[in-house]
Amino acid sequence: MSRFAHTRPAMWLAVLGICVAAVGCGPKEEGSEAGTEPTTKRFIFLTNGDDPFWDACNAGLQEGAKQSDLASRGLTVVMEKNNGTAQGQIEKLRQFGSQRDIAGVAISVIQADNTAIADEMRNLASKGVHVITVDGDVNRDTLRDARPYYIGTDNVVAGQVLGRAAAVLLGERELQEGGYVQFAGFTDNDNARARMNGFQEAVGEGFSQVDRMSDAMDLSKARDNVRASLVNHPDLVALVGIWAYNAPAIAEVVEERGAREQTTVVTFDAQAAAIEYMANGGIDAMVVQNPFEMGVKSVRLLLAMLEGDDDTIGEMFPNPEAADGDVHTTGLRIIVPEEGSVLGSDSFDPAPAERMTLPAFREWLATYGLTSS
Repeated sequence: MSRFAHTRPAMWLAVLGICVAAVGCGPKEEGSEAGTEPTTKRFIFLTNGDDPFWDACNAGLQEGAKQSDLASRGLTVVMEKNNGTAQGQIEKLRQFGSQRDIAGVAISVIQADNTAIADEMRNLASKGVHVITVDGDVNRDTLRDARPYYIGTDNVVAGQVLGRAAAVLLGERELQEGGYVQFAGFTDNDNARARMNGFQEAVGEGFSQVDRMSDAMDLSKARDNVRASLVNHPDLVALVGIWAYNAPAIAEVVEERGAREQTTVVTFDAQAAAIEYMANGGIDAMVVQNPFEMGVKSVRLLLAMLEGDDDTIGEMFPNPEAADGDVHTTGLRIIVPEEGSVLGSDSFDPAPAERMTLPAFREWLATYGLTSS
């Protein structure tokens, strides 16, 4: 035996002690030492759930990163998808508050009236993290102070566009009255509530809202809600899908029940499955937001806030003293199956939305490598 063998246990304990004292012998993450700043900081986009809608938004985030050259500024942008619950957003916001590399957060608020979410947004802001809402806002009457700006759709206007389209479609069937049901993930979500209210205002007094049904972003329940509506209200004349996945859920069940002749189907957003259903005659009209542009504008605004770029902020929000001067809208399209649709004629004015046929919309998606919007 080597005369040094009996010293080895002590030697290795000493080395281990040095490693522990150094908090690990491996390489440290950049900026991990107390008092040092991370060399790369992040903008985070926090969704309300997991849906292909957010793929288009994420493509916009990456395009925005290129346009703003985030890399040269030591910045990056990433999307984190929530689990479809308010508690999920609350927990993620709390996590963000403990991560020193986060410079800004854009959040699609899942429940407009949730004070705990608003509180966590304020907590982040108090730590110097810039916070905005995108797509889904807080309740502007009671929680507006939780964020300085909102980017997205004017959802009341979007609902009105869809309501007017539904009225034209129902008129083509020589219907001047009847019941309809609106379907959404959460009926107390800001964008869902605003869209449903806008639809109700614009579809016409002869058409009555039978129900607003929530599914908590459960796809099986979304389909079951449609089935229950058709059973409980056999005289329905229209079904209205408010969130992206509601469109294929409605079209699937209507086809399953053989109810297409009796129901007009109008929806929001354009999942790949919904696009196929429209192509095959299962959906009459889709009002489509621009999640791609939401992503681009989110990056632009967060960077301007971080760098104190008042010119860019003023360009995006030119009337800060106005009632909704803290709102930046990203445009609407109404997608119709083809030129021959009644919605493609002079009998329907799509303003302020841009009218686009389904083939033209598909071409636009292809330019960005997207399958949905």
